[in-house]
Amino acid sequence: MASIRVLSHAFRAWRRNMKWAKHEPETPYLADLLSGAPVCLHVGASDGRHSYVMTQVAPDARIYAFEPSAFTFQVLTHCLAWHGISRQVTPIHAAVSDAPGEMLLVTPKKTSGRMGRAYAFVSDAAPEGKVRPDLEDVGVELQPTPVVTLDGYCEANGIGRVDFIRMDIEGAEQKALAGALGIIDRDRPHVLLEIHPAMLEARFGGTAEAVVDMFRSRGYRMFALNGDRLEERTTVGPNLPWKDYFFVHPSRAPKLPDGVFKARMAAQA
Repeated sequence: MASIRVLSHAFRAWRRNMKWAKHEPETPYLADLLSGAPVCLHVGASDGRHSYVMTQVAPDARIYAFEPSAFTFQVLTHCLAWHGISRQVTPIHAAVSDAPGEMLLVTPKKTSGRMGRAYAFVSDAAPEGKVRPDLEDVGVELQPTPVVTLDGYCEANGIGRVDFIRMDIEGAEQKALAGALGIIDRDRPHVLLEIHPAMLEARFGGTAEAVVDMFRSRGYRMFALNGDRLEERTTVGPNLPWKDYFFVHPSRAPKLPDGVFKARMAAQA
């Protein structure tokens, strides 16, 4: 039976989603990417707010939601049930990386005393020194978590097509994408990716530039919001701890729903 703390977190998340409150500014643009019955991978699903939005803009979507935190996974499953979307969204209790196995989920304890669950990340070992370069902490919580690759999970579960990937995993994005190159090369899915330059370098030995090159070397075009304006980019924004970027492949442009991405792809083709 779920704890009061889990139910309290789940209720707040459910109520926030019902009010369309505290969603990222990129959220409305999902309607310009998704139509029909898309197959979506939600990596770093948290409480499922993006999974919920996907089901609202594409009611026939099929979504696989990956969440490594045992606590947050319980919150996620309750939110999916209360939203009535459990048949559309499959929750998977796992982190995503470039090889299957097991890792540690590192959750920083903030100076307020609260656990920084939104700042949790996976690691091969307990971190030494400052947990994150972008957060003051007073300790950590460590939790073993299973790890899958997106290519491996999709192959094992007969998922033969992927149309969209939403990924927000606190610096582990380069490794997770390395384990999804089969999907990316096969399907050219649209991607909404939060890139964390400082965490990539400090904890994962990667770079934001290498992440961008994974897409641009395959012909993808990159977009990001500047205020309320969607702009095409070739590099990540400077001096930002994290930011969301859209990646759209020209081969998928003709099937985009009418909207800003279809117009941008056509105007600059």
